[in-house]
Formats: sequence, C-alpha cells, structure tokens
Amino acid sequence: MNFMLNVLPSLVPLTSNDGDEACPKALLPIANKPVIDYTLSWLDKSGIKDVLLICPSSHRAAISHYLHSDSGAPSTSLSIDVQAFDESPESAVGACTLLRQFSSRITTDFVLLPCDFIPPPNLTLCTLLDKFRTDSVADGAIATSCWFTATRPEKGAVPEEWGVLSPPTSIVWDKASNTLLYVDTPDDVDRNGEDFELRMSMLSRYPRTTMSLSYQDSHVYVCKHSVLDALQQKGHFDSFKEEFLPWLCKVQYQRTKREKYGQVLSTITNNSGSSQSIALRHSTLKAKERNASRPQRKAAQAVDPVQDTTNSPVDSDAEEEEQASLRVGVVVIPSDAGFTARVNTLPAYLEANRHFLSQTSYSLPTDPVNRALIDPKAQISADSMVAASTKVEERTNIKKSVIGKHCVISRNVKVVGCVILDHCIIAEGAKLEGCILGKNTKVGAKAELTRCVTQAGYEVDAGETVKNEKLEISDWTAASQEESTEDGSEGDSEEGSEEDGSEEQSSEED
Repeated sequence: MNFMLNVLPSLVPLTSNDGDEACPKALLPIANKPVIDYTLSWLDKSGIKDVLLICPSSHRAAISHYLHSDSGAPSTSLSIDVQAFDESPESAVGACTLLRQFSSRITTDFVLLPCDFIPPPNLTLCTLLDKFRTDSVADGAIATSCWFTATRPEKGAVPEEWGVLSPPTSIVWDKASNTLLYVDTPDDVDRNGEDFELRMSMLSRYPRTTMSLSYQDSHVYVCKHSVLDALQQKGHFDSFKEEFLPWLCKVQYQRTKREKYGQVLSTITNNSGSSQSIALRHSTLKAKERNASRPQRKAAQAVDPVQDTTNSPVDSDAEEEEQASLRVGVVVIPSDAGFTARVNTLPAYLEANRHFLSQTSYSLPTDPVNRALIDPKAQISADSMVAASTKVEERTNIKKSVIGKHCVISRNVKVVGCVILDHCIIAEGAKLEGCILGKNTKVGAKAELTRCVTQAGYEVDAGETVKNEKLEISDWTAASQEESTEDGSEGDSEEGSEEDGSEEQSSEED
C-alpha cells in the first residue's frame, strides 16, 4: 500500500519566507519537534513502507535536508520519495490536483494524509487500515475516512486577529455499517444555509442515520486505487474534502452516478472469488452487520413499498454480495479519546504546543555544556521547555513556554505562555505573554508583546508595545520607509521647500 503525504503551506506568517529562506509548515516545531515527526512516527508503526511526500517546490530543499540529515527526522524504516509541485501565488493547490499530477507514482491502494494531523494516543493508523481492508474485501467499499471532535482553546485565549479556528463540518453517517453518507459543502451552505438537502434514495437505503454538526475532517483517507481512475474523470475537482469526498458518498446510493462510474470504482471483481471474501461474509462481525441492516431495509420497504428495484437495498443477500457496495467507510473519533487536532491554524498551533508541554515535566538540557548556558539565577518553571544551545541569562523568568534552539534570552526578561522558535534574540527587560515568535525574530530591550505572532526575521524595536497583532516583515519595512520619508520631508521644509507642492506630489505618488 502506498502512502501520500500532502505538505501544503499555511500558518502565515510563521510559514512566510525568512528572506530567501523558506519556512515549511512541515518543519514548524511543536514542543521543539517538527510537526512532520508526529506524522512519520504514526505512519511507521502501521507497517507501511513507501511514502510519497509532496510539497511546494520552494520547500523541497529544506524538507529533503531535514529528512536525510543525521540530526533530522526520527529513525524509521520508511522509504520517502520527496516530490515537489509549483505553487500558485493566487491560490493553493488542492489534493485532487496533486493526486492527478502524481497518479503515475501511486500503483496500489493508498493513504492520503496531511503533515499536520495529530492523532489521539490510542488511535493507530492500523485501525483505519484494518477497517478499510475488511470493508473493501467483504463488500467492495472504496474508501475510509476519519473524523474527530476538535479541542477548542479557552475563550479569549487567542485574539481574533490571529484568525478563526477551522469550523466543523456537518456530516451524516450510518452507525450500523459505519458508512459516511453525506458531507456538507460550502456550495450546499451557500445554496441553502438553514436546511439540509438529503436525497430520498439515501434515506431509503439508510433510514436510521446519524447527523452531527461538530466533527472535523482529519483529512486522512484510505482509498482503493480505482478512486484515482474516477478522479481522472472529474478533472474540475480540486479539493478532496469539499468536492471529491461528497461526490464519492453519493455514488453508493444515486443510481445515475452508480451506473456511470460503478465500473470505474468497482472492486468486487477482485474479491468475489477470493477465500478472504468468503470468510468475511460468514464471519460473526459481518453477520452482525447484515442482521443490523435487515430491519432498516424492511423499514425502508414499509415506508416506500413501490420503490425502484434497480437501486433498491431490498435485494437478496446473494445479489448484495455480487455487487460492490462502493461505500465510503467512516471512523469517528470520540471526544474522550484524547487530544486530537489538525495544526492548520495559529490557534491550533499554539494549543498543540501547550498540550504537549503539559505532558512534559521540566525539559531542560542535561549535558554540562548546554546546561551551563542557563544562568542559575534564571527562573524556569517545571512546565516549560528549553532546547539545546539556548542561552538564558540571570533574573529571567520563563513560565509555561517552549523555547527553541540557539536562542538568546537576556537579563530580566519575562516570558509567559509563549512559543519561541529557533535562533530568536530577546533583549534585556523585554516582556512577552501568549506570543509565537517565528525563527530569527529579534525583540528589542524593554519591548512588550502580548498575544502577538511574528514572521521569521521580524525585528521589534526597543521599548515598543504591541498587542493582539500578526507582525509581518512587509508591515515592518513599510513602517521604516514611512519614517524615512517623514524625516526627509521635514528636512526639505527646513530648507524652504514649498509645503503645498510637497503635499501635492506626495498625493500623486500615493
């Protein structure tokens, strides 16, 4: 089974370039460990060996260097093929487009997974793979998806200026067979924002369904290789979750779609004569599912006894077994399963760091060389983390924070609830609370930042006070240019230049 890891840029301004150097999302640290490490470790335990890692072309060098460096990615048995695509400055490239572009490299059934999914502690990727294998062999199911209830930060923990959390998606599924039936799309919301439009063909086949408005898509999909063939015929689809997945759900119960695409998606021919298929059909698990579905089929027939038999679920078991179900299976992670997240927004990134920080007790360098860089008079709480090669000077106070590598934290600095990436410099007397500093950020003496996030390489002036802002290089350079212009204008005025002419010229330039 192939594995495709989709690494798309986001989390601006943390992922904005540091000069000419890219800042890939996959390498952003969570508790001083790149987010891609969590994904690769989860994958390595599943037994999959072949990984096709797809990233923007500007990120390929940095990701490849990390994966192949001795001090980089964790030791795994994975064979990772890094491929790049040319990103568009106007819009992001969706997973469907990437699947079509790299389909020739995917030769078997495959898993599509983002680099930013953090699974709960007790959910292994094998759980999803086993369900997919069982369903596809038993009745010709074509895919398995995974949904979860996202952890929400406390109200007011992050400012609105950072952006909103990913909204949940409305879905409908059948609990008896764990089948995903309907996914609400942005087009559905625009067309009818108050009501759901559910087809009778779906309700007839699955009269007892469950609807939820609180789940989020993990973007983990286990798929038959035939799904790629169908995707090639849907060349206008770009988003897997918002376009292709809702379409796949409808194929199983819409007669016209089934007749048109059933032969492309069908996998039952590979299973009808297999010993695995026969064994699964007579297993207690599958028998239980069949028995659970019979009352539903009878109820559907009672509601509409004169229904179209060509698309009717009220067929014999033998006929059901001969025809592929084309189902999309679903695994729903309960809210009490533990911390689960997609780290695709700034609030989610901060929350993930805080979660893993709470799982660690007093993480400081233990070797004498790095430990000597931390002044004995510095106060670092037990719920903080300081990476190697970081210098912390006297009378500095660090609480509930993650400090990256090769940072310099000067005297009398106060850091509370922050995530500070590598190579940052914080000058004497500065105060930071609830901030995320991109790598190579410089904070001037006695500056105060509250709930701010900075682009890599950003410089905060000495004595500056900023609250609830996303600080980007473009804003900083523009401000510097404005100050220079103001200084020049004042000089011209002193030399006797005409004010009216200067104002008129400035207006024309704007």
